[in-house]
Amino acid sequence: MKKRSKVIMIVIAGAAILIGAIWLINESRYPNVPAFDDHFTCKFLNKDKKVDDGFYEFKPKTGQYTMWFPEEYQVLHKNREDYAVNNDSYESWWAVYNEEVEGKKQANYIKTEFLTSNPADESIHVEALFKRRFGLSVPNKIENSQTRIYYQSAYIYFKGTEKHVIVDKKKHIPNTYLTYVADKRSNKILQISFDSSDKYKSGDEKKQDWFLKMLKNIHFNEGK
Repeated sequence: MKKRSKVIMIVIAGAAILIGAIWLINESRYPNVPAFDDHFTCKFLNKDKKVDDGFYEFKPKTGQYTMWFPEEYQVLHKNREDYAVNNDSYESWWAVYNEEVEGKKQANYIKTEFLTSNPADESIHVEALFKRRFGLSVPNKIENSQTRIYYQSAYIYFKGTEKHVIVDKKKHIPNTYLTYVADKRSNKILQISFDSSDKYKSGDEKKQDWFLKMLKNIHFNEGK
């Protein structure tokens, strides 16, 4: 009986070692960055495709588009409102990066929403979106061969329940960026916002370049 118990213990120990070795091998296959430390986030990322310094290719569950995802962020998924998907027609997600600025933790959020909209109503939706967020009717606009990109930034803060928006970058470095990206070949759109819980200490040019880099590398898939 003792011999049998000993054999069973050896088998269990061997299995545990084997499972541990497999786990270590799988873990070592992923890049050593925060995005791949979270098992939910890494499901969306192509570990073999670091598209640029600090970014990996992001493929959503809808399969409708690809974009660049910053390696220090993680997709939230604990609460129901953090991530939502409806087949291939709708998807929304939040991602967060807790940055240390001057000894304090500062939460940075990216919210992305994929949906479809009648291209004929594009100007109406764009105006309403940016007027609601910034009080502006005409945001900045850039185009490439595939997309129309509308974007704007501002510093937003509240005094009590009263919202204040400073668009002039000379007066204050922005803490909020917003974009509306429309596919030229279909009715697909992405609305993306970036928000920080505090003001930035670095120059706006660096953050805006980072944001625009993501926007210019959004690709909507054809035939879906």
